[in-house]
Amino acid sequence: MGSTTRRRRWASLLGATALAVTTGGALACPAGAATDVDFATHCIPPAVAGIPPIDGTTTANISVSDTTPEVGDTVTVTYKVVKPAASNPTALALPADIMTPTGKVTLGGAQTGSVTVAGPKKNDPVPGNGAFPSFSMTGTFTVTAPGAITLSPGDYNIHTSYILELDTPCTVTNPPAPVSETVTATDVPVPNTRAIQLGSASGSPGAGVTVGGSNFTPGATVTLAGRAGGTQTGDTATVTANSTGSFSGTLTVNDKSTTGIVAYEGASWSDDLGAGPAAYTVIDDTPVPAGSQKVTTTVKAGTLSMSQAGDAVSLSAVDYGKGGASTGDLNKVTVQDFRGGPAGWSLTGKVTDFTGPGAKIDAGALSWSPACATKAGSPSTCQAGSAGTVGASGATLASTPNGTLTGGEFTVDAGLSLNVPAFTPVGTYSGVLTLTLS
Repeated sequence: MGSTTRRRRWASLLGATALAVTTGGALACPAGAATDVDFATHCIPPAVAGIPPIDGTTTANISVSDTTPEVGDTVTVTYKVVKPAASNPTALALPADIMTPTGKVTLGGAQTGSVTVAGPKKNDPVPGNGAFPSFSMTGTFTVTAPGAITLSPGDYNIHTSYILELDTPCTVTNPPAPVSETVTATDVPVPNTRAIQLGSASGSPGAGVTVGGSNFTPGATVTLAGRAGGTQTGDTATVTANSTGSFSGTLTVNDKSTTGIVAYEGASWSDDLGAGPAAYTVIDDTPVPAGSQKVTTTVKAGTLSMSQAGDAVSLSAVDYGKGGASTGDLNKVTVQDFRGGPAGWSLTGKVTDFTGPGAKIDAGALSWSPACATKAGSPSTCQAGSAGTVGASGATLASTPNGTLTGGEFTVDAGLSLNVPAFTPVGTYSGVLTLTLS
């Protein structure tokens, strides 16, 4: 074979490998549904390849770790090129693990910009004149604005480390490419730090109780009111918060059924603009008529507690090289709310990374499908949390809302699924799922 022919074959081979792609990329984010989109692509092989630019169609999709994040959350993005714009133009087979892809995901709508993504240096051998396999790239971005944020595939580049270090950039011909995924971001709720303190916890009918407040809106008109359970009584008074949001006022309590006192801004009670109830008891000192006996009893407030059926869960095994869903069931959790009053509760969970023999599976790979049942006769109704990722930042397993009268017994469980990457090393991986009741 002449030297000129050899050089031409090497140049052709180098050009082909620069367009090859990877398989077995990063674990796709489970929460976002991947929608394939097609877009025109212009790829420029390295000059050493001696072949012209390639204009073709790329098929790709975008998936995300969370489709409903809050402002400030970090979202993991996976850009999967399902079908690159070109195939191996030579009859020569391409070796494995020579290519590293990088790219961009374009953000639009409520938040603009781009997300840098990258994939591992890993690909299966590509036969001569064969189609290039798909590849995946991952990256993250921080949500900075509320609203609908669109994600579209952007430019990508294939870097090869075979004989020479070469790059083949592929650009979107008519940017932006079609939208493949949309996330809807919400503002982080502003915590309500308003608080009240009473000068006394009890008094006779018609007595005045001093109510002090803090962290209210400066200059706001604040209503002081009595509560009988979850119902407001007819005892009210108004005060004005000073420049620091504090106040001190007096509420005359006449209603003998009063169990607490609240303070709130606005025309009526709101969890977001109120504080309390602070416990208050009216001591009925009305004289007992002659020949009568006054009989009283007391219902004592209990506690909010939970218990679980066990402290270990064994998920199903997955095969090395295939990976996929490792599934199981959360041990049942029993919640007892015997406090009385208007407050509901929330049961949340968060998980650590799953560690094993020299490797780990990210906490974000664990998702759950919560379920919750309410025992008959309970004043509250249990609400299961949304199905989705648990992760290190946590998610809600179950809850009950605030109400006029709350409490009861509840059974909570969930189906668990850990998305294990295909070539995770053989062994046992363990993480800790922590539940918090508040």
